[in-house]
Amino acid sequence: MCGWTDFDDLKYKYYSREEWGATPAADRRPIATPVQYVVIHHTYLPAACNTTQQCFSAMKSMQDYHNSMGWGDIGYQRCTERALYLIYSFSNLPAACNTTQECFSAMKSMQDYHNSMEWGDIGYHFCVGSNGGVYEGRGWNVVGIHAGRANNHSYGICLIGDWRVATPPKTMLESTKRLISIGVENGSISPNYKLIGHNQVMATECPGTALFNIISTWNHFSTDVAVFKTVAKNNALS
Repeated sequence: MCGWTDFDDLKYKYYSREEWGATPAADRRPIATPVQYVVIHHTYLPAACNTTQQCFSAMKSMQDYHNSMGWGDIGYQRCTERALYLIYSFSNLPAACNTTQECFSAMKSMQDYHNSMEWGDIGYHFCVGSNGGVYEGRGWNVVGIHAGRANNHSYGICLIGDWRVATPPKTMLESTKRLISIGVENGSISPNYKLIGHNQVMATECPGTALFNIISTWNHFSTDVAVFKTVAKNNALS
């Protein structure tokens, strides 16, 4: 149920899965807590597609998103395949959301896209809108699909929008900090957690240069991601 979440005077507007209209999750694997990492994301979806099947999925996800906006079909006349980046500058979806209803639509479109990838649910644990609202994704108790080998050892928080150049609103950033603080207080996140960007564990622009430059100044930001590179060699982590 929505309302102001109040925990040691840290407040933000919180919206449950039921409120934004989530479909039931097919993937409910429990996550071991407290986690040691918090991974920050933005929305630049669909990602570049490099095969015909990937591009089919990208087209379907964009049509689903555009239909959810009441457009009646995918909005583009044509999407072009290229050697390295396909459907690139034209598919930074969902865009930043500034109202509750816009953010509900963004959450639904992300869940639709992630389900089309057979992830079993939206991949992120929580998302944050430009208005400072926090939207429940997988929540505190379930493993996410958002950062490759870091999935089992982290929470993924997505700041909805394309933050490569534009700077996220202050209220969005403050809600993100407050959400992390509550995760620490409720025992889900280690007090000694490491804050990282998606681009530190996978080859991606996410969470965008502008946002990454901001989180790199926050407490707990870390460049210590060697454990996720080591696993590629010896599978020390699952």
